Parts: sequence; structure tokens; C-alpha cells
Amino acid sequence: MARGFESKSVQSQWQDAEVERAARKRKKPEDRETMERRKHRESIELSRRRVERELAETKSDRRREQLRAALAHLDAELKRIGDSG
Repeated sequence: MARGFESKSVQSQWQDAEVERAARKRKKPEDRETMERRKHRESIELSRRRVERELAETKSDRRREQLRAALAHLDAELKRIGDSG
């Protein structure tokens, strides 16, 4: 019984993989510029999350001021990217 269950699971995984491959083939590949824009945006969003986390943890008023300035800069960059893309 366990063997039959295992083979059904493997068969299901195989079918899922085939469906995923077919979907990737149908999907139009991103051009280089779009991919670079997406990666740049993800990088900025990751930096923004890090700065927010650091802002929540810091006790220094001077450091908080620096982090708020960094957030403003990152937000402006995200807006610029959003407007141009």
C-alpha cells in the first residue's frame, strides 16, 4: 500500500513539473531592460526593509535622523522607477 501511495506522489510531482515547464514556455521572456528594472526595484525594496528594521531597533537620535533620510531617498527612488516604468 505504501508503495502505491509513493508512486502516486511521484507521478503527481512529475505532472506538476510538466505543467510548470509548459507554462514557462508559453510565458513571454522578459527583455534585458525589464529584467534589470525589476531587479533594481527588488534591490531598493530590500534596502528599504532593512532600513525600516534598523530604524525600529536604534536608540540614537542622530542615527534615526540618518535612517529617515535614507528612507526618504529610497522612497523617492521607488517613485522615480514607478513613474518611468
